[in-house]
Amino acid sequence: MVIKGNCLQRVRIIASDNLWEPISFFMMVDSELHKMVDIIGAHYPGTQTVHNALATRKKLWASEDYSTFNDEGGAGCWARILNQNYVNGNMTSTIAWNLVASYYEDLPFGRCGLMTAQEPWSGSYVVESPIWITAHTTQFTQPGWHYLQMDGHLEQGGSYVALTDGLGNLTIIIETMTSGHSTCIRPPLLPFIVSPQKATFYLKGSFVSKYLLCVHDGVFSLYLDVDEVYTLTTLITGRKGAYPDSPQSKPFPSNYKDDFNIRNPPFSEAPNFADQTGVFEYFVNTSDPGDHIFTLRQVVLQRPITWASDADQTISIIGDFKWVNVTITCDVYIERPGNGGVFIAGRVANGGIYVQRSKGLFFWVFADGTYWVTSDLFWWWMWYMKGNICIIDITIS
Repeated sequence: MVIKGNCLQRVRIIASDNLWEPISFFMMVDSELHKMVDIIGAHYPGTQTVHNALATRKKLWASEDYSTFNDEGGAGCWARILNQNYVNGNMTSTIAWNLVASYYEDLPFGRCGLMTAQEPWSGSYVVESPIWITAHTTQFTQPGWHYLQMDGHLEQGGSYVALTDGLGNLTIIIETMTSGHSTCIRPPLLPFIVSPQKATFYLKGSFVSKYLLCVHDGVFSLYLDVDEVYTLTTLITGRKGAYPDSPQSKPFPSNYKDDFNIRNPPFSEAPNFADQTGVFEYFVNTSDPGDHIFTLRQVVLQRPITWASDADQTISIIGDFKWVNVTITCDVYIERPGNGGVFIAGRVANGGIYVQRSKGLFFWVFADGTYWVTSDLFWWWMWYMKGNICIIDITIS
């Protein structure tokens, strides 16, 4: 989408971010839909057949993919699909969910990013192995390069792709990932065999005269081992990336207090809080010149359309999931007299898309002057205490 001033110049629609069907079928029978959709995007396409999607003659994207824990084959998954999404389905874009895992590790899909930066209090980060896999492609190509059409399957398993800038430069990326080291979190991967092999490449046209290893009459061979990624290029500018040493990792502070006097611009996020459902923002409460001029305020009052099993309540978390015995003190203000309420909780068992099923200790305070203490978010299921608010001191232990 391109915006100039207040004028919307161009909107490109990607549909339907699900599977190739039924959007491909509907585009083939509906000329208006075909005209409006620029790109067909599928989530986690795996080895699904793409015949109907290809028949639309639209660009195909893996518009969400990867999502794999780094210690359980993340690099191998990423290496395989970066190549094979194009080789098997002409997908010219593979979008990783997510780029940087910047949320508490014990939330769902912890460390499922190409990098991990989940400790803003320490500044520690991890350059995970998928970053180096990405560099095999991105350090030796540029925006505007395009894939060359060919059968990129290697005889003994694995794949290769070739990209060019149209000016004679050429980059070839080869992967020989075995099924046991390249399983993504979804979809299921059928077993396959990859063996060490000698691969011979035949260059044609202007590529014959380009320097690329030991090329004789446009032909060169490589011995390929398994579970490897190789990049061959005519460029002379590529180099190994570098980054400064990360600060030392530290646990979340065992004693933490926040008055939100951080002087950030209004409507920005507060440090260390991770919203799960709804939205909280840093807010300057000019009506209170005292201790609570700086606050964290709920700003979305209507539940949006959602695809996940999230909770009805607005929830933000902070701290360490490993904590058991904690003391929580919080000043809250209910802006609508007689309507709504708030809760604080400890020993919370789930977050993210599974927050609805969380168990723990939940202390609810309602605007009508009542309170509940429950074991879950559905406070009518299991409650420990309830009554009218007077003076309450609850320690979770």
